[in-house]
Amino acid sequence: MVDFEWYRSFCTIYKHQSVSEAAKTRMMTQPAMSQHLAALEAEVGETLFVRSTRKITPTERGKELYSQLAPLIESLENTTMNFKSTSLPTLSVIKIGAAHEFFSEKILPQLPNYNVCTISHFGTAEQLLELLKEDKLDILIMSKRFQTPGIEYLKLMDEEFVIVAPSDYEIVEFDNLKFEEQWLSEQKWISYGLELPIIRRIWREHFKMRPQIRPIHVIPNLHMIVNAVELGMGLSVIPTYLLQDSLTADKTKVIFKHLKVKNELYLAYQLKNKHLPLINEIMSAIKENMKDQPV
Repeated sequence: MVDFEWYRSFCTIYKHQSVSEAAKTRMMTQPAMSQHLAALEAEVGETLFVRSTRKITPTERGKELYSQLAPLIESLENTTMNFKSTSLPTLSVIKIGAAHEFFSEKILPQLPNYNVCTISHFGTAEQLLELLKEDKLDILIMSKRFQTPGIEYLKLMDEEFVIVAPSDYEIVEFDNLKFEEQWLSEQKWISYGLELPIIRRIWREHFKMRPQIRPIHVIPNLHMIVNAVELGMGLSVIPTYLLQDSLTADKTKVIFKHLKVKNELYLAYQLKNKHLPLINEIMSAIKENMKDQPV
């Protein structure tokens, strides 16, 4: 007779592609997790994973079984958590990580609506992901999806990036991408980093090449870059949600509007916290607030 816990262990191993990581998530020993998997494979009569030195990969039978089990187990766990929610320990503090510019524009104005104490952390996606893995963050807003065991992602929104110039900047219009690329390459650029983040995306998506640009100023702060553009220091690429005030005040303008690019933003959280009511409540509130704000 199949034990329900074997199914839960199998699905956790499938998500993590690691017996040891699955054991940590389920707060079990690795031998116990391996025993669950071995028992289920014996019951099914087929191997469910192919083992290698670094990870395990599901077999076709394993993929088929997971597709059948995952929605059933998730539904059962949700039902169980709903019954237990009143007795679950509530979080008195929510720890949120994000890029400071996004936090300042999108999250900070909404904090009073969350009715919870918050601790905020800022940094790169890589730095903040480490904090999330170490339980020093509950929710992380990021533009990258890393294949990290125990971390799940939920699509939050698309942010749009455009090329911005000082309002009095003289622009030459072209009807040819090659001439546009040549003209843009000759201008002075302000970048977030030497590797030309987002600027490089525009070149690759629209011109199918790497930019041959050496920025005149590198400023790792988008608000300051907007100020630098307003002061006439050069061109840059900025998310549209940061430009509303500057455009309204006629301090900057968007040029070559067809050369915009979009970036997907995600809410990241630990799989083991997926059913904690307060984390779900805050993530839902963040998503709902994004619907009512301009990108």
